[in-house]
Amino acid sequence: MALDATGRARTLAQWMREMDDPCTGLAKPDLAAALAAIDDWIDANQASFNTALPQPFRGTATTAMKMRLFAYVLWRRAGRLRAQEDG
Repeated sequence: MALDATGRARTLAQWMREMDDPCTGLAKPDLAAALAAIDDWIDANQASFNTALPQPFRGTATTAMKMRLFAYVLWRRAGRLRAQEDG
């Protein structure tokens, strides 16, 4: 389910607070448009994402579990998720 306007605004505000590398040269409306595009893309590709998941995970996991695993992969790729095994 897509974020509403408040969710998008709060997500952008938090992202801007936590950015290690500020997006110099981009105005807040530009960043808001990028966030909206990502949120819209997620909605548009939800079925494809679900189909890509292997069984039995696809049929057993809840939507929330699938989204959380997706987020963990993104956070790891972004270098923001550390595991206990990383030391």
